[in-house]
Amino acid sequence: MADAKVIPFDDDRSRARRRPARPGRDAAVRALPGQHGPEETSKGPEPVAEPAPGPQGVEAGPDAADRRPVGAGWERRLAGGLAFLRRRVTGEYDVDEFGYDKELTDQVLMSLVRPLYEKYFRVEVKGIENIPAEGGALVVANHSGTLPLDGVMMQVAVHDNHPAGRHLRLLAADLVFMLPVVNELARKAGHTLACAEDAERLLRAGEVVGVMPEGFKGIGKPFSERYKLQRFGRGGFVSTALRAGVPIVPCSIVGAEEIYPMLGNAKTLARLLGFPYFPLTPTFPWLGPLGAVPLPTKWTIQFGEPIATDGYSPEAAEDPMLMFNLTDQVREQIQHTLYKLLVQRRSVFF
Repeated sequence: MADAKVIPFDDDRSRARRRPARPGRDAAVRALPGQHGPEETSKGPEPVAEPAPGPQGVEAGPDAADRRPVGAGWERRLAGGLAFLRRRVTGEYDVDEFGYDKELTDQVLMSLVRPLYEKYFRVEVKGIENIPAEGGALVVANHSGTLPLDGVMMQVAVHDNHPAGRHLRLLAADLVFMLPVVNELARKAGHTLACAEDAERLLRAGEVVGVMPEGFKGIGKPFSERYKLQRFGRGGFVSTALRAGVPIVPCSIVGAEEIYPMLGNAKTLARLLGFPYFPLTPTFPWLGPLGAVPLPTKWTIQFGEPIATDGYSPEAAEDPMLMFNLTDQVREQIQHTLYKLLVQRRSVFF
């Protein structure tokens, strides 16, 4: 085996250091600011050469390491999309026991409703830091708008704005899970049946759970009663939070009441269709499908100061007076914030 040729350290590089400066250009290049080489004294500084353009389709920059092909972002998105489709086809994705598909929600469902959230309703979010960064929490909000768009917008608000990237798991009415297509989409998005057992299991698992205790009474109330909270039921959500030992976060939503001003209710038609109400608005059903387009109101969603429950014993959930007091406290806090936001807003649409 031939011996490897050893190149002395003091070779080309060291000779280059010792090479005498050439008169003219080399001296001018090495001249310090404010100094001139021997032949450049009467001339101004040489113009700085523009970086040479890179190959076609490549962004040229001062550092070759920063040059990336134009469209590299699209290539990554395409590769990610193809990988997502492959997992969908092969079934290599996870859902929890309630049917929640986190990957589908993050990459598809949120992307579909985000333009409505950002561009159409222009939702402003306040107090998102009141939702804890970890552990379970129960978000309690007012309900309005004829169609339950407020729940979806609240879910996007938490998903896109919480510093810890938390997800809101909404409790939905039985009717949601009886409708075709809507049933599957709701479960994929993390919704589950509005029952104490499911809510408690989610809270104990450290999830953020959202509930709207007004139910159909809130979402189907006439326009003349807008922003007036309906009855919060028997306080079942309070007992659930007490058993799980998680904080209750009141949430007030302004803007949803005006998207479909409900002027009347066709009760007979509602009974025939099996709906809790059949809304009559200035545009629906008179304009047909066009009447189902919501008005572009300006929304504000504010999360209030959390109400701690970990200081109570588990047996406190059986105390009816405590249930009443805590329920009333949550309701009053939401109502007070609604009035405050209504006073502050400049216009329904701006």
